[in-house]
Amino acid sequence: MTSHARHTTLDARAIVLVIGCCLVWGMGQIAIKAALLGGLPPLLQAGVRSLIACALVLGWAAWRGVPMFERDGSLPAGLLLGGLFAVEFACVFLGQMYAPASRIAVFVYLAPFFVALAMPLVARAERLAPPQWLGLVLAFGGVAWAFSEGQTSPHAGPLQWVGDLLGIVGAVLWAATLLAIRGTRLATVTAEKTLAYQLAVSGVGLTLIGLLTGERWPAEPSTLALASLAFQVLAVAFASLLVWFWLVAHYPSTRLMSFTLLTPLAALVFGVLLLDEPLTRELVVAATGVTLGLWLVNRR
Repeated sequence: MTSHARHTTLDARAIVLVIGCCLVWGMGQIAIKAALLGGLPPLLQAGVRSLIACALVLGWAAWRGVPMFERDGSLPAGLLLGGLFAVEFACVFLGQMYAPASRIAVFVYLAPFFVALAMPLVARAERLAPPQWLGLVLAFGGVAWAFSEGQTSPHAGPLQWVGDLLGIVGAVLWAATLLAIRGTRLATVTAEKTLAYQLAVSGVGLTLIGLLTGERWPAEPSTLALASLAFQVLAVAFASLLVWFWLVAHYPSTRLMSFTLLTPLAALVFGVLLLDEPLTRELVVAATGVTLGLWLVNRR
């Protein structure tokens, strides 16, 4: 993953890889929930996940002979990237204290819109045409429709707007990570180094925040909680993010981000298959909207 040749459209390889990432991230939502139910606190869970995954990335890079510590001028941008990622996750976890997790997910997946708005300032070739904007709106509408059932009543409480706001801030920060990669020296470094910056800074930061806010690791975590954490480390934070940052370095970010709208939909599907949740009309309509929207965004 060291080549930096850029493509102007998504080819079959990119589409398969990004869909695979979305499926892993969708399953990751279930793994996070399982770990929380098993007693692993949220911020410490996220911090430990990043720290272990960072060690795996460094080991992977050493095995492949990828340079990780050479002076290439990327340190300031790398620290910025890691900080953005850490604050993004803090917003997502704190937002769930005030609003339902599914509601937070809808707001976080506003990120493709922020990327589409801002990316032309960094890479003019990634400007979307009107039909592609229509596809983006249609895909997001499908996701929002899927989460609409049961969200109007009961309300989470008078501070639900705080959770909504934190979700939107998380979306802005996620989009900012893409801009940081494309618009700084990170655009010329390897996917391994980009991911290592993100995992190292977020791992240390989130772990410290968790400890300072009183979170404690359980003395005897359940087997399910540890298995869920292992999945998050190996599949989500290590393998899928390594592939994701390689894709960002080689393909248009606006088109890649449009596919991330599959993630909350995938989480719903996994909920139906693994948690016996009902297959509702909203889910079928959402799948249709997301599919059509992604076709409009990515057609030549």
